[in-house]
Amino acid sequence: MISDLDEVLRRLLIREMPIRNGEVEIKFDQPRREWAARLTRPTVNLFLHDIRENTRLRGSQQWVVERRKDGTAVQRRTPVRMDLNYMITAWAKDPEDEHRLLTRVLMVLLRYPALPDDLLPETLRGQAVPVPLLVAQGEALESVAEVWSALDNEMRPSITLTVTVAIDPYQVVTTPLVRSRELRVVQRPGLVPLPEEIGPDVFWSVGGMVQTEKPLAAVSLTLIERGLEVPLQEDGRFTIGRLEAGEYTLEARVEGQEAKQYRIVVPAPDYTLEL
Repeated sequence: MISDLDEVLRRLLIREMPIRNGEVEIKFDQPRREWAARLTRPTVNLFLHDIRENTRLRGSQQWVVERRKDGTAVQRRTPVRMDLNYMITAWAKDPEDEHRLLTRVLMVLLRYPALPDDLLPETLRGQAVPVPLLVAQGEALESVAEVWSALDNEMRPSITLTVTVAIDPYQVVTTPLVRSRELRVVQRPGLVPLPEEIGPDVFWSVGGMVQTEKPLAAVSLTLIERGLEVPLQEDGRFTIGRLEAGEYTLEARVEGQEAKQYRIVVPAPDYTLEL
């Protein structure tokens, strides 16, 4: 992924600066003293010096669940948003030429708040949002002198560039949907026992789905024993809570048709109603 991003940045600069006939080289090397001594042509160097998670973009929802009509649920972890920080420098015989190169690079990057879609390879497509470019921000490279000291080279002007990409290292998990859920109520030890007539100590929540070719807006569902109208979600799913174990009747009505009743048992592995 990083090498693909490097190639996108290379193509963007070549196209937009523009660079013709290889008059300027685009490199992604550590700008060490011995490296600089080997340069023979004007060069723009993008040194990737830092990679870290953008924790400000980390969402509170770690899992996204997609419920399917075949009775399964697909769980996906949300991708990790990573900041890739580049230090961009220009190298030429004269400082004036270096400054011209930096200016051309800066103009290109400021024109593009995000990487253009037409340059993205397959590995960078499908991002939830456009891949943003953050240019010339001080916090991206705070200890400039320390960086140049570690590189054993003399300081020179540089442009910071932060590219934020979403990386998904997680495997998709497919599981059966939860159709029944048991809630058991117990009393703490040491307390006076409650009389049995207070009520059951086990309740169930059940979830099912109405499958029909009719518009769901025209369908109503009622739990007969309680006279309870059961709300339907947009995809036909429904949930009923606080049920004792036993048999119940669900009545489905479609506008313009006779009502249809379904006997269900709680608990059960499936509550799919076909109209």
